[in-house]
Amino acid sequence: MPTHTRPALVAALALLGVGGISACTATTPEPGPAATDLAAALASGTLAEAPLSEADRALAATDLAALFGPLADLPREVVAQVGEVDESGEVLTAPVELTWTVDVDSSENDLTWTTSTELSLDDDTWTAHWTQTVMHPDAAAGSTLSSRRTPAERGDVLGADGTAIVTSREVLRIGIDKANVPEADVAGAATALAETLGFGDPKAFADRAVAAGPRAFVEAIVVRRHDHGDIDVEGARALPGVLLVEDELPLAPTAAFARPVLGTVGAATAELVEESDGAVQPGDLAGLSGLQRQYDEALRGEPGTTVLLTTRGEETEIFSTEPRPGADVTITLDTRLQLAAEDLLAPVESPAAVVAVRPSTGEVLAAASGPGSAGFSTATLGSYAPGSTFKVATALALLRSGLSVDSPMDCTPSATADGREFSNYPGFPAEAVGATTLEGVIATSCNTALIAARDRIGAQDVADAAASLSLGVAAEVGVPVVAGEVPTDAAGTEHAASLIGQGRVVASPLTMATVAASVAAGSRVTPVLVTAVGGEPPTQAATDASAASASPLSEEEAAALRQMMRSVVTDGTATFLADVPGGEVFAKTGTAEFGAEDAGGAHAWMIGFQGDLAVAVLVEDGHSGAATAGPLLENFLRAAA
Repeated sequence: MPTHTRPALVAALALLGVGGISACTATTPEPGPAATDLAAALASGTLAEAPLSEADRALAATDLAALFGPLADLPREVVAQVGEVDESGEVLTAPVELTWTVDVDSSENDLTWTTSTELSLDDDTWTAHWTQTVMHPDAAAGSTLSSRRTPAERGDVLGADGTAIVTSREVLRIGIDKANVPEADVAGAATALAETLGFGDPKAFADRAVAAGPRAFVEAIVVRRHDHGDIDVEGARALPGVLLVEDELPLAPTAAFARPVLGTVGAATAELVEESDGAVQPGDLAGLSGLQRQYDEALRGEPGTTVLLTTRGEETEIFSTEPRPGADVTITLDTRLQLAAEDLLAPVESPAAVVAVRPSTGEVLAAASGPGSAGFSTATLGSYAPGSTFKVATALALLRSGLSVDSPMDCTPSATADGREFSNYPGFPAEAVGATTLEGVIATSCNTALIAARDRIGAQDVADAAASLSLGVAAEVGVPVVAGEVPTDAAGTEHAASLIGQGRVVASPLTMATVAASVAAGSRVTPVLVTAVGGEPPTQAATDASAASASPLSEEEAAALRQMMRSVVTDGTATFLADVPGGEVFAKTGTAEFGAEDAGGAHAWMIGFQGDLAVAVLVEDGHSGAATAGPLLENFLRAAA
């Protein structure tokens, strides 16, 4: 049955038997139009023009309204078939068979039944006789239809190894049970509970409890049954009127685990109910944010539906569909690495992120945003000037202009571009000033040498080099991400700023982890988080034009970039990484100043890779890349070993 946005007003007519047609003379109307009108009236519930007597119209309207009740808005069709006209009696009659079809849920199955009635010809007008069985063969006066939905089991979010990351876990719903609290005591009981739970505005919860129905359970909070965090569950349990209800919800291993990326599941909002076109009903569980919302249609499955006909107090099941479980969504996060990243970020007060990508596949292994991000996915949606980590892209543009890692360059104390003076970072080592090479410039992160070379490469060259490393290239990751942006029209001072990762250059931590991964892999890496939905690859969007036009990263270019990033560890700003166990570490530090010059604000960055693991670290408000982000990257690599 087709999908409708409101009840269908549909009727069809089939004239069966030649005798029925020929029996009607030229002056006798055929019964077909009356049958059609009756079917249309029953489908719409509007009986003002139905071929019924006045008394039967009123009765039919009452009976139909009572029968369908809460199901009245479901799309329904009624099809009429007319049999042969019977001329044997004093009044011509014609049998009518009515086939009812009701679209009760989103499954392919519809509720159908067949009834019958008889049309009688009276003064050239065909009229049907009304009985409740015209609506349903088992209906009687006062019969009602009702439905029950059986929720479907929600699909899990699986890790790359097939283990469940988000799955059904035990929870406690804590609230006020108004059925066990005198009305006069509800406000006090709710206030006490809110204060015990640490609510910032206990009165708001108390007002909600007072406004609820007289026997309502007014939920205050949901906590994991075996991990309450800082919530005083036992203190709440001891309060009068408080009820703890055991339940299950789809949850990750910990409350914080990749929450900004994975999102949450809860009672469907009015907005989600409206957007679903009937698939989601009030009270259903639905994805409220992140991946859970983006893939909600697949994860939630389809509920089962049972329709009951109640006649004289007796219920009869007339329709039933089994719930269809939701599909599992498989992602690439590595639980061990994600937890390690979140542990490292736990004490960081500023918004911060750690992202890890596997260079050989582009799989996102960790996408952690710290508590300072306050629920925002800094890892994937943060948009920041990447500072000196962007010099990897600048170095690639200079390589393509004809330079090599050994090309001589001069690191001066300052450089001027269109009247604006640029300097190196505070505390830049005096011994690094002077004659050097492109490799030395990247190792020591000299700003002035790159700005002095600005005339060798234009803004488009820089943007193309960045795109070869995946920066600025939109990707179908599986969740919304910031791909970054490099201006192609920057000139003068702004172009100079672009070369050191400032000005209008922006990137997310995921983007910069992918830059490092591309250098490690020797080709542009496309990040991916969702690999399967219900066991099938997710639908991929068309390739981004910037990716199609970007020059491929050659192995010779990648080798040169790897050499320069290795020098950062052996002879440059990240020597503290030299003793990290495992294979060689390659890195680039970055500090992007923001705000007024005397404010001292800086985005602290660090990117690097070791073996088949590429990492980006960002601390939004830090001191410098080496001092603030560096220890986080070092400790993450040690934890990953």
